[in-house]
Amino acid sequence: MIKLLKNVVKKNLPLWYLNQPGIIFGYNKKKIKKLKNKFEGQRCFILGNGPSLNKMDLSKLDNESSFAVNGIFYKTEEMGYKPTFYVVEDGAVMNDNKKKINQFKCEYNFFPSIYKKDIKNRENTFFFNMDRSFYEKRSSYFEIPRFSPECSDRIFCGQSVTIVNLQLAYYLGFKEIYLIGMDFNYDIPDSLKIDGHVFESTEDDVNHFHPDYFGKGKKWHDPKLHNVLKSYKMAKLMFELDGRNIYNATEGGKLEIFDRVNYNSLF
Repeated sequence: MIKLLKNVVKKNLPLWYLNQPGIIFGYNKKKIKKLKNKFEGQRCFILGNGPSLNKMDLSKLDNESSFAVNGIFYKTEEMGYKPTFYVVEDGAVMNDNKKKINQFKCEYNFFPSIYKKDIKNRENTFFFNMDRSFYEKRSSYFEIPRFSPECSDRIFCGQSVTIVNLQLAYYLGFKEIYLIGMDFNYDIPDSLKIDGHVFESTEDDVNHFHPDYFGKGKKWHDPKLHNVLKSYKMAKLMFELDGRNIYNATEGGKLEIFDRVNYNSLF
């Protein structure tokens, strides 16, 4: 490992290089491998965090498998909803919400292994190998979407944590995926503090279901919806090639790549 670190420094390689398959860096390969196809043939719901989520009756998900991310704990505090699977990808989210993330306990908690030092609560926690090459300009796969059928080896980033969830859902064997709260629309306030691709809010968040989600003082990244769409297209293809489907059950919004279904009609 010392030799590897020296090589990274010498060649000025990105830090994500340390977390590639074949390099031991704290991810739970064997532990995640035991989950493969555990939910084969079942359906699940993947939650986005758009304002439309406030229009959905999340109590209907009490007996369903669901994925949620980042600041979903605001919904738990508001009305008791808690997902089956909880995922955080973004470093800004981790840095701004460490206390709440550590207090939030779900049946399955998935975090990139690079955040292992930040996670004190290890109960039902799975650290995965996150491949960040989508974000790295030096990578041959910069802004080129990929999809991992073997999440115990690695999971690819794709501009949205939803892409991570779709790979996990595929790996776990879910056949029907229903997206809700995926508004696919962002207003960029003039009041934002902008440093490259990093945004810092100076007022309440208008783009998510709760004003504090990326509220005053919190940092987030340029959503780059054109890149998210590329990754969605890849995920859609992967599911369809295997006889599985992704549906959009969001109320409203601008995401039209997936066939739409009415949320309430699913129950």
